[in-house]
Amino acid sequence: MKRASILLASVFLLAGAPYENETRDGEAFSRPITGLDETLAQSFRAGGGLFRRAWVIGPSRDQEEVAGLGPLYNRLSCIACHVKNGRGASPDPENGVARAMVVRLGVAGKDAHGGSLPHPAYGAQLNPDGVPGVPGEGRAIVSYEEFETTLADGAIVSMRRPRLSFSNLGYGSLDATVKTSARNAPPAFGLGLLEAVGEEEILEYARTGLGKANYVFDVESGEKRLGRFGLKANQPSLRQQIANAFAEDLGISNELYPVENCAAAQTACKAAAATRIELKPSQLAETTDYIRLLAVPARRGAADPLVTQGEALFQSSGCAACHRETLHVGAFPAQPALNGVAIHPYTDLLLHDMGDGLADGREDYDAGPRDWRTPPLWGLGLAGKFGDGANYLHDARARSVAEAILWHGGEAQAAADAFRTLSEKQRDALLAFLNSL
Repeated sequence: MKRASILLASVFLLAGAPYENETRDGEAFSRPITGLDETLAQSFRAGGGLFRRAWVIGPSRDQEEVAGLGPLYNRLSCIACHVKNGRGASPDPENGVARAMVVRLGVAGKDAHGGSLPHPAYGAQLNPDGVPGVPGEGRAIVSYEEFETTLADGAIVSMRRPRLSFSNLGYGSLDATVKTSARNAPPAFGLGLLEAVGEEEILEYARTGLGKANYVFDVESGEKRLGRFGLKANQPSLRQQIANAFAEDLGISNELYPVENCAAAQTACKAAAATRIELKPSQLAETTDYIRLLAVPARRGAADPLVTQGEALFQSSGCAACHRETLHVGAFPAQPALNGVAIHPYTDLLLHDMGDGLADGREDYDAGPRDWRTPPLWGLGLAGKFGDGANYLHDARARSVAEAILWHGGEAQAAADAFRTLSEKQRDALLAFLNSL
């Protein structure tokens, strides 16, 4: 049995794992895992069309399949923020308008399920646009304070600290007591593999004392479950993550969120709200299949001596304590050949205290303002190559990987300090390794 497992692993190594995409062009983030049956392949294609499609204000006889936008919304399509299924662009450098970012809002207290209490006039999220007759909620504006930090060998790294403000607020001011959290669109690929990682493996890492789990409300079961999606691990499943995005970002009601996203004080929004569920259950299933079945980009240049040196530094600097190289797929019905396979996302899917420098102002279930889920690093070296954003961290403040590392604090402070002490050649090696992922 052991020999058979080794042989199977060798086949994956030689042939390329079926969850990896060897493409090196603009479709690097958009291919499915291999070996799908025709039913799933059709669902993947249909879901991809829905993910890319611009939704329209409904009801619309001519475009019934994509009608239902609003009454309040953030963008017209999923792909508008998750460009090419990659990262969203950072706020517009000329006017600071955050177009691929959502700003979550809250006030003191908890909701009935232990989550953040929504703002009474704006709800849980600021949506800048509204259908005719419904005022948009306002614009999130991000400005930056530029500064420099000096490394141990005298090298200087440019940094920037974001400042969030609002303009054209439609429903009253947002004072200093409002809890805000700016969150840029993360990559969409590889999420189905992370969903299939066994819960016990994640919790085993949490029991080591480094990192913690977030337990969040599952809409369908009515119970608390382990969170693993979203920048604060605030969603328990891909299906709920996607359904919530349709409801909050596009204003499209669905079977998980049948009520439009109108805050208590928004009478015009309530008057314009749909009286029926707008997203068909089949459309939610297809969009979920699309995201669940996206392959991850294969590594590049892993045998390069510089990359090998950088990987050793990644380990010795302490980065791998949270960015764990290997997790294991549990049951994966879409492609049973992946059951039990080791994957290499470089995450533990846990929350970590990242220090005051990266803190936002809003809790999310068990995640405090300083807590963020370890982001996967696979595909990191392709960021910005195909029209997506080349920016990093939850709010896109970092313009380079080095800048992102230097923002690490809290549990990751020692790793950031170790990076500061590296020589230029060592930094080049570490960054070469990260660029190979």
